Amino acid sequence: MAVTTPWETDTQTVIQMYADYVMRTYRRQPVVFIRGKGMKVWDAEGREYLDFLAGIAVNGLGHCHPALVDAISRQAAELMHVCNLYHVPQQAALAKRLVQLSGLGKAFFCNSGAEANETAIKLARKWAKQNAGPEKFEIITAEGSFHGRTLAAVTATGQPKCHHGFEPLVPGFKYVPFNDLSALEAAVTDRTCAIMLEPVQGESGIRPAGKDYLKGVRVLCDECGLLLILDEVQTGLGRTGKWFGHEHYDIKPDIMTLAKTLGGGFPIGACLAADRVAEAFGPGSHAATFGGNPLACAAALATLDVMERERLIENAADTGAYFRKALDELKGRRNDIAEVRGIGLMLAIEMDRDDALEVAARCLQKGLIVNPVGQSVIRFLPPLIVQKEHVDSAVRILGEALSETAK
Repeated sequence: MAVTTPWETDTQTVIQMYADYVMRTYRRQPVVFIRGKGMKVWDAEGREYLDFLAGIAVNGLGHCHPALVDAISRQAAELMHVCNLYHVPQQAALAKRLVQLSGLGKAFFCNSGAEANETAIKLARKWAKQNAGPEKFEIITAEGSFHGRTLAAVTATGQPKCHHGFEPLVPGFKYVPFNDLSALEAAVTDRTCAIMLEPVQGESGIRPAGKDYLKGVRVLCDECGLLLILDEVQTGLGRTGKWFGHEHYDIKPDIMTLAKTLGGGFPIGACLAADRVAEAFGPGSHAATFGGNPLACAAALATLDVMERERLIENAADTGAYFRKALDELKGRRNDIAEVRGIGLMLAIEMDRDDALEVAARCLQKGLIVNPVGQSVIRFLPPLIVQKEHVDSAVRILGEALSETAK
């Protein structure tokens, strides 16, 4: 299908323009994507790809869902942006919707997961200083976590490789092993104000929290008067087969962050908090110029509508279980897959090999988009609309790629 655009789409020309004009903050594959629909995207040469990454868990509705395209188009023709010194009906409606879904009290809107986590960090410190004393500022996070790339969020991230070159980092963060409740208990001091965790660690290779662990963290927070912050940027909004990842653990956070799937592909982030915690913020405490603008909120409302109408939460649970079984069966046929792990449509294989980059590249050559994590993990985050026939195709291609790259 020919696409006419006012900018260059020739693959080599675009790649050269990147080399000339774009900062090298990503290891980009030599592909130029120009069109998407549903589970598929097409490159500048017209090659078709099955997308099992969804923009890293962003395109929950797949690509260019008609309802989302229509909502964005209609809102863009009416009003795109006004500042937050005024009331925005779409923002109020989205806040109400998220509060009702989560059982929390108030929402703050921003543009990304990192911004949502910055909000959570500031809110936790503000609340603690108002309610527990000026010495309360430390936040404990987990080794292997990922919370974003802004300075406080990257400090909260428990991965030294993300810290390198940005020192001195923001003071007041401590790291403990993930899924180790004893280590967490031992790290709490008189200065601790909050514990910040992901229900499933995504960027370190899909590592779910143990059920007893996360329940124990909730009890620890209650006993010590700490806030529990759950980073649900990746796990939230259906990715795990429930609206929120923490629902698998029968607990509720004091603060929760969302982004990625929330806008269906349009940038938006949110920080939700219990009423007693949200009260710590007053006018001037925090802000986001573009946060909660009419266009972003219209996109998010349309995304939630589609998720409910098309029963995408249920599909994530059902198709996710089918996908997990297919990966387990692939593991049973091979000797180079050490583990299959994850929940819902947030899955990964850990290989007994250190060539994840090569395997993912071969998958791409064969028309399947997956994500290598480190040297030995392949991560899968398909759109929530994925069907079993898509899973069958993906697992077949993955098996071929593993065989073709075996040394």
